[in-house]
Order: sequence, then structure tokens, then C-alpha cells
Amino acid sequence: MNLKQNMLRYFVLIMFMLIGLNLQTVSAQELNCQVQINSQQIAINDNTVFDAMQRSVFDFMNTRRWTNDKYKPAERIDCSILIQIDKRVGSDQYEATFQISSSRPIYGSTYSSTVFRFQDENVQFKYLQFDVLDFAENAYITELTSILGYYAYVILAMDYDSYSLYGGQDYWQKAQQVVSNAQPTGQSGWQSFSSRNNRYWLVQNALDNRFKPLRECNYVYHRQGFDQMSDNVQKGRQKITEALKLTQKVHQAEPNSFNVRLWYTAKSDEIIKIYSKAEPNEKNEIVGLLEIVDPANSNRYSELK
Repeated sequence: MNLKQNMLRYFVLIMFMLIGLNLQTVSAQELNCQVQINSQQIAINDNTVFDAMQRSVFDFMNTRRWTNDKYKPAERIDCSILIQIDKRVGSDQYEATFQISSSRPIYGSTYSSTVFRFQDENVQFKYLQFDVLDFAENAYITELTSILGYYAYVILAMDYDSYSLYGGQDYWQKAQQVVSNAQPTGQSGWQSFSSRNNRYWLVQNALDNRFKPLRECNYVYHRQGFDQMSDNVQKGRQKITEALKLTQKVHQAEPNSFNVRLWYTAKSDEIIKIYSKAEPNEKNEIVGLLEIVDPANSNRYSELK
């Protein structure tokens, strides 16, 4: 075999190795995040900046490695970010509303259960077309990437908590670190005193021992309850009832808390469907509980009786 053939074989081998590494890297990504930028609220002649922003945010969420765990493509966490541009404050500065949601599949079914849903309002950030979105765990770089990184960790924390008891601890702590990094900027959402319903309190509460029953609820509801319903609907629903009772412990310790309200924002429609075919005594028990812990939806729950 001549030198030219050897070089060709060597080149092909290297190419296959690089392709393999690339596929391994792609399969390691954790998030399957759909991104949409809505700029209809503002008057602007050229929308290419928002097209670029959408691509940048999509790449940031979906190509960055957020954990050390290996994910297969089918295991990636389904989530979405809608950024509603409410106002153009300056040439490269915007005020927006972020809508974030995530879901996880339910074992033995084609159904996906919403795990997290939140609308983050009055967010101000800068973005220049062709900006590279950079992020560091231990430093504040930009408002936009801090917010995106924060929600990436919250999505991971909620997902891991749903599969193992307190399994998302590391990611709640990473989200808290993002908050700490951003606090000196004075930007809204990162401060304890600006609101009780913001990024600061979401993660602060999650790491507070008084809110541990809510995280336990996340695990029991999904892993011991919903994931078992394909085998035994009644037993699965009983576990879901046990899970929802845990939210009452948090309600007693911290009435009308932000995190409990967020839980029921994501779950109220689903809960109504789960109990729509339950026995009357089971319905009465759960409705009495839900009317206490989620009074905002009490009228809808009462229709289950």
C-alpha cells in the first residue's frame, strides 16, 4: 500500500473519530428547548435582530452542556421559552416578558406532564445582533445569559426532583449561585426585597427546609404516582393524593407561598383530569384539600364533586 493510500485511510479514520465525538457531544445535551421571540408589540422596520436573537437563545439553551450526565437524544428535557418583547428601551436594550415551561414524559404513555410554568415580567436586557451569548457559573456576564442560565438550572432541578427524592439539589444550588452573581447589578428579579414572587424567592424557597415537602410532592406525584398509573390507575391516583397532601404542610408553614402557587399553576388542569373519574369519596377528599392550598382555582375544583 503506497503512502497516498495510507494518508487517505488515516484521514478517513480521523474523520470518523471526529464525527463520533461530535455525535457524542450532541447526545450529551440535556435540553430540548423550543424558543420563540415575539416582537409584534413594538414597531420596528427590520426584524432580523429578533431572528438572530431567537437563533442565539436556541443555540445557547440547546448546545451548552449543563450537567455532567450523559443524555440520549430521546432523554432530553422538553421545555420552551417565549420572549415577548414589550418595549424597546434603547438601540440594544429591551423590556420583555419571559414565559418558561418544561415537561416530562409519563411512563407507559404518550402523555407529557407539565412540571414547571412561569411568566417572568418586566425583564430588561441588552442584545446586539451577532452577540455571542456567553455564560459562567460563577460570574455575571450579561442579564440575558444569567436569566437563561438560571432557568436552565431550574428546569433541570424540577426534572431531577421528579425522578428521585431531592434529586435536583445540585441544580437548585447552581440556580442560587446565578442569583448571587446577579444581585450586585440591581436588576429586577434577583433581589429579596423587590417582590415575593421572583427568581430570588423561587430558588430560596426551594432550598428552604420548610419547602422540602413540596419537592417530595414533585417526586411522589410523578415517579410513584403518575408513572405507575399505566399499571394500576387506582394505586397511582392514591399516591398522587398522598403527594398533594404534602403541599398542605408547606401551606401551613408559609400560606399562599410563591412556590406552591407555581406548582398548581402547572398542575391544576392535570389534577382535575386525574380525579374526574375518581370515586365520589376520593373526589370529596381531594377537593377539600385543593380548595385550601389552591384557593385561586377553588371554583374549578368544586366542579369535581
